[in-house]
Amino acid sequence: MTTQTTKPKNTTKFGKGNPGKPKGAVNKVTKELKEMILHALDDAGGIEYLKRKAESHPAAFIALIGKTLPLTIGGAGADGALVHRVEVVIVDPQA
Repeated sequence: MTTQTTKPKNTTKFGKGNPGKPKGAVNKVTKELKEMILHALDDAGGIEYLKRKAESHPAAFIALIGKTLPLTIGGAGADGALVHRVEVVIVDPQA
C-alpha cells in the first residue's frame, strides 16, 4: 500500500492557516523600488530638481503630487473624524 501526502489547496482565500500579509506590510519589491527612486532624486538635485520640473512640466508635477499625497484624510476628532464648525454672524446693516 502506498501512502500519498496531500498538499494544501492553493486558494486565494484567507482563513485559518493563511492569514495573508499583515496590515500595512509593504511588498519587498515596492520598498526597494521606492528607495531607488528616492536615491535617484537625491542624485538629480532633490528639491531644486523638483522645482525645475514643476515649472517646465506642470502637468506631470501635478500628477506626481496626486500619486504621493495620502488617499485618506484624518481629522483631529475621535478616530480621525473631521471636526467642522459653522459660525453665523448677523450684521446689522443700520449700524
